[in-house]
Amino acid sequence: QTKLRAARLAARSGAHTIIVGGRLERVLDRLKAGERLGTLLSPERGMLAARKQWLAGHLQTRGTLVLDAGAVAALSEGHKSLLPVGVKAVQGGFRRGEMVVCVAPDGREIARGLANYSAAEAQKIIGQSSEAIVSLLGYMAEPELVHRDNLILV
Repeated sequence: QTKLRAARLAARSGAHTIIVGGRLERVLDRLKAGERLGTLLSPERGMLAARKQWLAGHLQTRGTLVLDAGAVAALSEGHKSLLPVGVKAVQGGFRRGEMVVCVAPDGREIARGLANYSAAEAQKIIGQSSEAIVSLLGYMAEPELVHRDNLILV
């Protein structure tokens, strides 16, 4: 699965990628000669900006945010930031600035992003409006749990 994810990342970056068994005899020569082997991943139309490529390249995550249906729609269709009100649960331990996975209520991965709050802080503000963050934490680092500039849809 990690190899497939790396191949998809390469395609998002504009590279043609072929996934083929390494035990095949003279596989590189055969591919160079035009033989069709394995699976070809072509570059996506809209290549990702450098920052989004960097985000997509993070294979290790530190925690999970379980979203409600409204937040899933806001991220998927509206390309919005993730607000605390749209998060139902926090799983795992992460610090501010670490990569988290955003999942739909059914567990399907929707996005990955850099958290503006630690897991402990996120636990206190989930389900609440951004305006409530100061009263809940005593300060507000950001109104979003994950800003859209630090978020990549998967």
